[in-house]
Amino acid sequence: MLKTQHLTMNIDAILPFVVANALHVIAAVAILLAGFWLSGKANLLVIRVLSRTLHFDEMLKGFFGSIARYFVLMITLLAVLSQFGIQTTSLVAVIGAASLAIGLALQGTLSNLAAGVMLLIFRPFRIGQHVQIGGNDGIVKELSLFWTEVVTADNVQVIIPNGSVWGQPLKNLSTYAAPPVSAEVRFPAEDAAVRDKIEAIVAGSAGVAKDPAPKVLLDRAGADNAMQVVVSFVPLGDAAVVKSELIRAVHEKVEAQVAA
Repeated sequence: MLKTQHLTMNIDAILPFVVANALHVIAAVAILLAGFWLSGKANLLVIRVLSRTLHFDEMLKGFFGSIARYFVLMITLLAVLSQFGIQTTSLVAVIGAASLAIGLALQGTLSNLAAGVMLLIFRPFRIGQHVQIGGNDGIVKELSLFWTEVVTADNVQVIIPNGSVWGQPLKNLSTYAAPPVSAEVRFPAEDAAVRDKIEAIVAGSAGVAKDPAPKVLLDRAGADNAMQVVVSFVPLGDAAVVKSELIRAVHEKVEAQVAA
């Protein structure tokens, strides 16, 4: 009887403690579930908002979405711990000190991460563009938060840490349109009238660009200071083929007539 009475007294003493802690556990689980749900919603919301911005990089959308998600999860963790009476202020200080120690240990890696974020924000180059980074020349294949992948002309993969990409001069050869490649061909001229005939042939050639317009000028060159017609033009297609066609046309219509 005494044992039963003693057991009943113990249960009466423990029951309030169990009930109180059970409520804390239920509240913590509810906060945890709500936090996971809100973190996912925050991630999607940030991505959706950034998607409305034109030309915003996909990787950067995911990066900022992840930041929002982990921020909500961190607040959720602190709220869960506060349900069990843990002082979150001291915990935040411990997390800050641990973060500082980890940051010092991973200084090089974090510098690459910071450089990757800067590259993603300011976008000095894009995927598929031709760049020169230090001694590396090639096409940008991938840009991640930690490294940049470049493929050279001989199809060799080069991985460059973002800290090195951001910290040195970078040439983007695809930002501005390259000037048109011009070609030049010279013809002997007996007199200045030959220039007009050659100019008409050049103007009617399908392989010569009309804009910019070709230039047909007179010049003197060679050991005998002989008169020449100089044709400068932008070829439409293979420059060697267009040049060959011009020489053939001039030979057939001008030089052959002069010889006759």
